[in-house]
Amino acid sequence: MTKTALLSVAKGLATAAAGTGVTVNSVLPGPTHTEGIEEYITAMFPQAESFDAAQREFMSRVKPTSLLKRLIEPAEVANLILYTSSDLASATTGAALKVEGGTITSLLP
Repeated sequence: MTKTALLSVAKGLATAAAGTGVTVNSVLPGPTHTEGIEEYITAMFPQAESFDAAQREFMSRVKPTSLLKRLIEPAEVANLILYTSSDLASATTGAALKVEGGTITSLLP
């Protein structure tokens, strides 16, 4: 519910900024490799020989729709943000931009 509200606010801000050259977009990251998720996955699969093995098991069992079959690195999320903040993305506004490795199977507004 809150994600939908944030998307609506961003779309409203993009509409309010129409014609000004200001762009407003939402970035929707998926399962991202952080220290916390690494601890969570390691605890979930204690029999795994390494974090990489635990991550493969996690993606296979918990996130089977992932097309990457791995966690997203924070730099990969940052790269999308850098792009949308640059002049290269001047025609991208009011968008919900997924950087989630194909884990979301439904369409977002």
